[in-house]
Amino acid sequence: MTDAIARETIHIDDIDPEFVDALIAAGADRIRACLQCGTCSSVCPSGRRTAFRTRELIRKALLGLKGEVLSSPDLWLCTTCFTCLERCPREIKTTDAIILMRNMAVREGFMLPQHRKTSMKLIATGHAVPINDANMTKREELGLDRVPPTVHSHPDALEQVQEIMRRTGFTALIEGQGEED
Repeated sequence: MTDAIARETIHIDDIDPEFVDALIAAGADRIRACLQCGTCSSVCPSGRRTAFRTRELIRKALLGLKGEVLSSPDLWLCTTCFTCLERCPREIKTTDAIILMRNMAVREGFMLPQHRKTSMKLIATGHAVPINDANMTKREELGLDRVPPTVHSHPDALEQVQEIMRRTGFTALIEGQGEED
């Protein structure tokens, strides 16, 4: 028979035995309790519309495939809706684990260009979606102030938000991701 099942080979060099320990230390304390039942993948709203499979991501993390997990674009497909946690028979904080893995990914230089671009807007304006003429016109049509009562109308607040981002290391982390697209 010529139609064989494709199999991936995991090389010993691809395994980081400390990856799971790092996730646990960072707060994903129950991740080892995962029994790969697939509930997380079956209830995931993102998985219904994309190739995202929560169970596969968690399995790779448990196997210590740090490089594969952190560099995977799938890591960024989670909507952080917490449906997986609500339905998990083992009460694994899957969403928290994914957020931890995203943080690790960014620290190691893996970030989708769209996320970096949005983060750069946040650093520059205090908003991930800056105000523009179309937004202001729509706000007026809705009977709202043209400019929202946020950092858009309070420049001193923008300076405070930017200082928080600098002090927490967010600015350095994002700016260290390369040139803006």
